[in-house]
Amino acid sequence: MRLPRRLLLGAALAAPVLRPARAQAARAVRLLHVNDFHSRHEPVARATGAACRADAPCLGGAARLVGGIAAARAEAAAAGRAVVAVDAGDQFMGSLFYTHHRGLAERAVMQAWGCEAMTLGNHEFDNGPEVLARFAEGAGFPILAANIDARAEPLLSGRIRPFWETTKADARIAFVGVITPETPLLASPGRNLRFADPAEAVARAIAEIRARGPATVVVVSHLGLGADRRLAAEVAGIDAIVGGHSHTLLAPEPDAEGPAPLLVAGRDRDVRIVQTGAYGRFLGRLDLDLAADGRIAAHGGAPLALDAAVPEDARVAALVADLARPLAETRRRPVGTLSSALPNAGCRRGECALGSLVTQAMLDRIPGAEIAITNGGGLRAGLPGGQVTYGDVLTVLPFGNTIAVMGLRGADVVAALENGLSQGAGTAGRFPQVAGIRFAWDPAAAPGSRVRQVEVAQGAGFVPLDPGRVYRVVTNDFMRRGGDGYVMFRDRALDPYDTGPVLDETVAEAIAAGRFGAVREDGRITAR
Repeated sequence: MRLPRRLLLGAALAAPVLRPARAQAARAVRLLHVNDFHSRHEPVARATGAACRADAPCLGGAARLVGGIAAARAEAAAAGRAVVAVDAGDQFMGSLFYTHHRGLAERAVMQAWGCEAMTLGNHEFDNGPEVLARFAEGAGFPILAANIDARAEPLLSGRIRPFWETTKADARIAFVGVITPETPLLASPGRNLRFADPAEAVARAIAEIRARGPATVVVVSHLGLGADRRLAAEVAGIDAIVGGHSHTLLAPEPDAEGPAPLLVAGRDRDVRIVQTGAYGRFLGRLDLDLAADGRIAAHGGAPLALDAAVPEDARVAALVADLARPLAETRRRPVGTLSSALPNAGCRRGECALGSLVTQAMLDRIPGAEIAITNGGGLRAGLPGGQVTYGDVLTVLPFGNTIAVMGLRGADVVAALENGLSQGAGTAGRFPQVAGIRFAWDPAAAPGSRVRQVEVAQGAGFVPLDPGRVYRVVTNDFMRRGGDGYVMFRDRALDPYDTGPVLDETVAEAIAAGRFGAVREDGRITAR
């Protein structure tokens, strides 16, 4: 998300260098914050968050995150600052550590770095309330979401609270949690939870907090930067927002999307918004001087890049090594059977059964999805006939991609297909594999005019694609960001969300469910 130039310039004027507060107002606190860790316990590539490679700069990993937090705590103590450490959600999902340990690896690392409160992210519900309840049972820190009503869910009733208070440096600080209300569309929270309007929930929590006296109110949000900016502008009484969900890096870094903190003019005060991107590549540090009435008198600090200059915590490195040992067994784990082998040899030149399997699994995984498109070049190997292991699936889909969801007009769907067909057939990794639609194309026509007919599934048949209608489209996060030339996914997507379920796990689950015992080509892509 690119921020308006006016907002960026206005925030940049409030330089993130701590301005001296009046002596009588100074109550010095440091907020350490993490968001969207996504089970990345091993270092990841700086630019993409994919598995670390020797030939690319790498950041993060659980051991370096814990080491960085320990160093940030020591630095704060030396400066006379009290510390609060919080998490803005989406610890779950993103690597085999989650697939195998189902949140217990994340919980152990959070306890090692001293998490004091966590707001829930949508991915905490990917495997239903049962997995989250097991995580919460032994967490030892409060789990927040002011806009979730869990009273009707026995597994979570009493485990989720709207806010949490602490006193640091004689300052009363309240942390209000809030989660995207779209969680039922993005994950599997079950039927018993109710997701309310975030702004109303935050306003109610602030009224209750302030009724008991002065306090600094920090919203720990898993809404995304755009929603955080609206919340800051519309709800009175918010002092700061620790954000997540949109994977936005706010930092003095060349690839950042804004400064840290980003200032938004609220109804009764300026609101400071921070977020650290995703995958544990940066540790958030927000230094605050607090006045007696709880308002922020001064701010400073900036995210820390968790690179090789940050020492790893030896105990956590050993913990991660122990947690990693069973993952080899996970790779050998059978997930299901296929009646015949599905090669990838034809996936860059036309319809292939492997592409149909992957795209149908994507389509089935996202409620309300109508069209799925993925790049044939992203299918790096074939699947064997007979027993299929999780390792086989990872060989086909080795990049750790997630399913991305967006609204897209029919005309832009056609533009996407034209891009996929623009380099012809045979060598182009962008060649589109699809589900939910069928299309005909002319290989001899000029690039940009090769699509001849597109139809969308409706009931038991197909109807012509409507150029003006908005369709719910799923793809992979690489393509949604414009990869393989799919710039229309980047530039014309409506309400995009890039971090849905992990693609390899989605395909493995679909095979395990037995929906693809027999897969064959059905004429969804034809050359005329």
